[in-house]
Amino acid sequence: MTDIKDSDKGWQDGMAKSITFIVTKDCQLACKYCYLVGKNTKERMTWDVAKKAVDFILDHENDFTENSVIWEFIGGEPFLEIELIDKICDYLKLEMYRRDHHWFNSYRFSFSTNGINYHTGKVQDFIKKNHTHLSIGITIDGTKRKHDLNRIWKASDTVPNQERGSYDDVVKNIPLWLSQFPGAATKVTIASADIPYIKESVLHLYELGIKEVNINCVFEDVWKEGDDKVFENQLIELADAIIDGDLYRDHACSFFMEFIGKPMNREHDNQNWCGAGNMLSVDAAGNFYPCTRFAQYSLRSKKPWIIGNVWDGIDQNKLRPFLTLDRLTQSDQECIDCEVASGCAWCQGENYDAAATPTVYKRATAICKMHKARVRANNYYWNKLFYKLQEEHDMEEMERQKSKSNKVIC
Repeated sequence: MTDIKDSDKGWQDGMAKSITFIVTKDCQLACKYCYLVGKNTKERMTWDVAKKAVDFILDHENDFTENSVIWEFIGGEPFLEIELIDKICDYLKLEMYRRDHHWFNSYRFSFSTNGINYHTGKVQDFIKKNHTHLSIGITIDGTKRKHDLNRIWKASDTVPNQERGSYDDVVKNIPLWLSQFPGAATKVTIASADIPYIKESVLHLYELGIKEVNINCVFEDVWKEGDDKVFENQLIELADAIIDGDLYRDHACSFFMEFIGKPMNREHDNQNWCGAGNMLSVDAAGNFYPCTRFAQYSLRSKKPWIIGNVWDGIDQNKLRPFLTLDRLTQSDQECIDCEVASGCAWCQGENYDAAATPTVYKRATAICKMHKARVRANNYYWNKLFYKLQEEHDMEEMERQKSKSNKVIC
């Protein structure tokens, strides 16, 4: 299957410790599907809190035994705080070197940005300084029609009720981004209203030069009757376009993966999908969380799940529930016995937020019908692709045999 582009598994393939700084809860946009329901302009991380977080983590090297680390910076929009981030990253590099820390030669600075400020001088200076240790993803949702449907500028005092899409402000920075990170992928989010634009949006992103599109449905309960059928049809049309156009050779789309849509073994397939608990997040108040999704600005109805702070450290008893999570402890029997269970994702924060009680041991299943629709389309994709590749192989073999026979006759 060397003719098929593999998806990028990411730096260190999930083996690195992920530590997230919530440097601001502000953003220029007010995306309609955003799970960050409490964004605001007031909660901005100070240098004092950031330094204390770094010092605590590096002081406790024996508690963070992973060979590598991803220092992630998020918001809101992280590049709104590029000066603070630059200072944090400089301090991290110096301290890891000074301490001869085991992460010094194996680290990344990671960003997911809306792309609006990407071209600015301070952001570009930061990129040039840290380029060999950077992972940056710009979120662009597809065509202007799809992107502007959800990714809108937040209301201002001058135009409080006017929706203005951000596509034009983002797409102008895509060529610069790809010139600096040629293999970079974008992340596309699907909600109910924009399902009809999936095919055209993925193909548009390919046309922009983006080789890999990571795409997922929101985990929240937003799906309407019939959404799954429209979703399936869109994916089948996308599958036809990718296969008939030979796009699979140089492009990837995460909706189509060979491993999904199979039953899962109780004994061998019992891992937790989500990394909450193995990750660590810190916010402007200096609080630690098992994942950003457990901070207050990420929650609709629950209280934040704080596991410590930069002054007192981490309370292992508050972290412990996350370390015991697996597929069986949080899934209903229907999910455990599901014939197409593999690849069905969940978000631990959404599990907590959607549960009737404050527990992480209750899997949210709003995405169920969308996963099953994806599986049906995924089966169509791989069946069609394998038949095409087999026909190509047979034709090549016939040509080889024909050429061999002609040589013998000569």
